[in-house]
Amino acid sequence: MKNKVVIITGASSGIGKALAYEFASKGAKLVLAARRIELLQELKQEITNTEVVIHPTDVSREDDCKSLIEKAISTFGQIDILINNAGISMRAIFEDVELDVLHKLMDVNFWGTVYCSKYALPHLLKTKGSLVGIISIAGFVGLPGRTGYAASKFAIRGFLDTVRIENLRNGLHVLVAAPGFTASDVRKSALTAHGNNQGETPRNEEKMMSAEVCAQHIVKAIEKRKRQLILTFLEGKMTVFLGKFCPKILDKLTFKHMAKEPDSPFK
Repeated sequence: MKNKVVIITGASSGIGKALAYEFASKGAKLVLAARRIELLQELKQEITNTEVVIHPTDVSREDDCKSLIEKAISTFGQIDILINNAGISMRAIFEDVELDVLHKLMDVNFWGTVYCSKYALPHLLKTKGSLVGIISIAGFVGLPGRTGYAASKFAIRGFLDTVRIENLRNGLHVLVAAPGFTASDVRKSALTAHGNNQGETPRNEEKMMSAEVCAQHIVKAIEKRKRQLILTFLEGKMTVFLGKFCPKILDKLTFKHMAKEPDSPFK
């Protein structure tokens, strides 16, 4: 990773921030993007062992994504890795949720990935680099109470899998990384049925994989040019396995597991 140019969206907190530190420890040059520029400025000051460029970016806006890629090229002249990490979640059953909430989930999670990937692709093909999407186990199994989130993650997986196949002969590496439940701010900022921030997380974050450990696994998967990374055994690998071979059992287990959340929107 020494001197590789890495773009990370959603870099101001959680997995994105942890990825910034992990790549910096390996000598990569960083282009960090997020909406909260003040947090990016703090992160830039903290990372002193490599070159860091920050760029305010709302990935739901195509022009912002195009500007981000142009910033990376004008600064470093190349792109080796693009990590589409920016994303938001939600918590409401489909019957209650306003459609604007679902549109917002798709705009940020899915279209943000598409926009950044579109403008970065020509440069990644030149370097035979890595195109990465951070999805979730929700990209393999529908999570009740999170219709928009699951739909966006399924869409990202389908999009990136197709881009991989289209470029099998071009040397492009495409990784779809699916962490299990990871300690981060994503649940605190999750949208309710009416589009407000949820606030407090309904889950015990202390029992989850840390963002730092998650980032280490993702970077290793990029180094090994893996096509897919599924993290955690029970909530990750076992869930995907059951989805393939015992889907009815998985439906019941998923419902029961998610219904245990405090103030669950369904019972």
